Amino acid sequence: MSEVSPTSYRVNLGPLEVSPLGVGAWSWGDDFYWGKGDENDQKKAFDASLESGINFFDTAEVYAIGESERRCGRFKRSYLRRKEVGEEGMVLATKFGPLLPFRFSADSVVEACKRSAERMGEDCIDLYQLHWPGLGLDERYWDGIAKCYEQGLIKAVGVSNYGPKRLLVVHKRMQERGVPLVSNQILYNLAYRRPEEELAELCKSLDIKILAYSPLAQGLLTGKYAEGNLPSGPRHGSIRSMLANGSELLTVLRGVAENRDRTMAQVALNWVMCKGMIPIPGAKTKAQAEENAGALGWSLDESEIRALDDASDVTGTIMRGLPMYEEIMVPK
Repeated sequence: MSEVSPTSYRVNLGPLEVSPLGVGAWSWGDDFYWGKGDENDQKKAFDASLESGINFFDTAEVYAIGESERRCGRFKRSYLRRKEVGEEGMVLATKFGPLLPFRFSADSVVEACKRSAERMGEDCIDLYQLHWPGLGLDERYWDGIAKCYEQGLIKAVGVSNYGPKRLLVVHKRMQERGVPLVSNQILYNLAYRRPEEELAELCKSLDIKILAYSPLAQGLLTGKYAEGNLPSGPRHGSIRSMLANGSELLTVLRGVAENRDRTMAQVALNWVMCKGMIPIPGAKTKAQAEENAGALGWSLDESEIRALDDASDVTGTIMRGLPMYEEIMVPK
């Protein structure tokens, strides 16, 4: 990635043009996992992201039981009214949750899609994704999301937490129906690099873009946590465990950041982009959004990437991921 204006560089995601870095909206409205968050602060984070050149926001129906979707929609409408600009170029993505109660058919995907669009105040969802594999019901959900595309309810189709075998099957099924599969959203960061084993190359060969969620390892790679300064709530134990095992990685990451006159978060995000993926870090405040945007417009050099890779190899996988690597039940 060459030195370019962060507001002008875009990545093709099927028919969509998105910034090479997005915003994950899991924390917007979710006070249980992420702690109490102020909606006005989150709105400022949304606005600051757009002003910094980031046009891609990712949410899901299960985030705060639909409240994150509602906030994304409200933030978008508020921004458009105040700035008196068109909505072209602003991309909202959301996800369907397979296997949730009483939703086991293709039509359940279509109905859920309509409800998500209603919560966001959208006529057509930009990117609609299957949030995780549906195990034995995968074919039904694939049929349902294809129907959403064919009915004009969505502009692009994506999946999430799909491993190589399952991804090959769903790609073939979508291709047979003339429905382009544009993305696979997965856990990926310096503390969890398992997708490099075979998934990254497969996605590249299929022209499927990887969206990297938790690119900062839920805050570990920002450098703000220490043994005496841990987050409260569900993240407390996981961050503490990762800190205990990731000292080598954090030391190297801090060194690269200092040499670059960047923050650790900006270096960690830029590293993901250098791997050809789109990181979607969270942003609960304007300051966090502006810091994330500081990862745009420049690129780590090969020696810096190699140093981070080597440190990550030494540390090993210290973050637990969802069991996306399928092998439980893969449709034939």
